[in-house]
Amino acid sequence: MSTPTGWEGILDEGEVILWQGRPGQGFHVGAGSLIGGVFGLFFAGFAVFWMVMASNAPGNFWMFGLIHFSVGLALSIGSVVGPTWKRRHSWYTLTDRRAFIATDMPFKGRNLKSYPIGPNTVIDYKQGNPATIHFAEEWKRGSKGGSYKVKIGFERLENGDEVMRQVRKAQEVDETMIREHT
Repeated sequence: MSTPTGWEGILDEGEVILWQGRPGQGFHVGAGSLIGGVFGLFFAGFAVFWMVMASNAPGNFWMFGLIHFSVGLALSIGSVVGPTWKRRHSWYTLTDRRAFIATDMPFKGRNLKSYPIGPNTVIDYKQGNPATIHFAEEWKRGSKGGSYKVKIGFERLENGDEVMRQVRKAQEVDETMIREHT
């Protein structure tokens, strides 16, 4: 079996693509996005209040508030629009051994990450329309030096049940390969 075009040097010998797709492209705002958006609005609102109060002083000192206003506005808009923007620039691939998440973000460029899928991979399936399948976790560094865990997976899938069947198939294939090599 030949390697599909564009996957040369990425897939292992004999690795087979089981499914390819994309997350739902529609606009969606989750609870976390709303919290970030509200925080950004409060930040920007305080900056406006500060600029109004500072405008009573002589000179252009009030203009220093523009930086904070811009940051607050960016936080607010980014929190609400950012997740949808990222989904619209993402692609998913599932092979008989790994899950791939590809992104092509403006200003950041292309990125391809792979996550092993095996018999011991913990799968978290949130059924529904759209569905989400998490299969990995990553630690991210927080803004104050701490870290937090983020679930990784295929999010907002239109055909979640079918993708989940393929994930189970990948886990079974891996288990069969282990038995054959022992």
